[in-house]
Amino acid sequence: MSLRRPTVKGAFSFSNPAVRAWLFQILAVVVVLLIAAYLIHNTITNLSNRGITSGFAFLDRAAGFGIVQHLIDYQQGDTYGRVFLVGLLNTLLVSALCIVFASILGFFLGLARLSDNWLLRKISTVYIETFRNIPPLLQIFFWYFAVLRNLPGPRQAVDAFDLVFLSNRGLYIPAPQLGEGMGAFLAAVLIAVGVTVGLYRYNKTHQMKTGQLRRTWPWAIALLIGLPALAHALYGAALHWDIPALRGFNFRGGMALIPELAALTLALSVYTSAFIAEIIRAGILSVPHGQHEAARSLALPNPVTLRQVIIPQAMRVIIPPLTSQYLNIAKNSSLAAAIGYPDMVSLFAGTVLNQTGQAIETIAITMSVYLIISLSISLLMNIYNRRIALVER
Repeated sequence: MSLRRPTVKGAFSFSNPAVRAWLFQILAVVVVLLIAAYLIHNTITNLSNRGITSGFAFLDRAAGFGIVQHLIDYQQGDTYGRVFLVGLLNTLLVSALCIVFASILGFFLGLARLSDNWLLRKISTVYIETFRNIPPLLQIFFWYFAVLRNLPGPRQAVDAFDLVFLSNRGLYIPAPQLGEGMGAFLAAVLIAVGVTVGLYRYNKTHQMKTGQLRRTWPWAIALLIGLPALAHALYGAALHWDIPALRGFNFRGGMALIPELAALTLALSVYTSAFIAEIIRAGILSVPHGQHEAARSLALPNPVTLRQVIIPQAMRVIIPPLTSQYLNIAKNSSLAAAIGYPDMVSLFAGTVLNQTGQAIETIAITMSVYLIISLSISLLMNIYNRRIALVER
């Protein structure tokens, strides 16, 4: 009896599901490329007909306008490229501030929502249900026009020890200036941190071998205070402080936090903290109740139970939606244009676009910046999520 190898009929025919799947994918890619080619050709033709020169050469031209807040040196004669850096840093500043404040406030609100105290639980509930249901733009307008713009003028500013001044022009605080002893100070701090880490690991190893507990924190405090103080005494001050003072109709010197930055930070922090609070609450409730009972059976105090047992297990539920809220903060920071805060949208997609007419380039740069910021936040949060993930063995 002869054995014949079975043949697969229609292996490359359209009736084969795998073949159809590949054909449809290839067709979809071709359609997308054709649409992109048409849009690019149409854009180039329209720009040529209107005599508009495309490209990024405009970044080397002088801007010719001032910016009220800049984290780096900026003058009116600087280039549009410098304007881009100023707008980028301002966007990163407000995003970082809002992420920190919203996280801290949301964490405590989430815990308060689960508190046994009736009043604390109801206050946190009212806070969450109120602020998360009001659009962020309206909250920005409220803090800016109804609160900060109604503060007293510079001559009647609220001051603290003649160092900090709050008025409708902003918050003025002392600005640090680098001193001659900064190098020695940084070296002392690095040495103190390195010795502390080494001492902590040595004490941990000693405890694992002998069972004897050796405290690291007294030596850590002594090193972190003593070595920088010694560097200060030997090499001079690491920082000098520029104190703001009222001169004429406004303050001069120091560091100014403009009302637009304060309004944006307050609004986005309050708005996003309400969502983060619910994420924290959901994460804690996702931990099985048996974990709470096991901790009680070991007579662990509630703070220790929360810090060592509940929160580590809840983080795997908290991190993914928390990442989405951080992304929302970065994207919602573009609402700064509504009150004139000099961020990427206000400067580049607004002022620079109007002055140069380079709409495609400025919008593309602005979109790319927000895309890169969002991808960076996602990458960092995913790395952190993998590090804290519970691995089953």
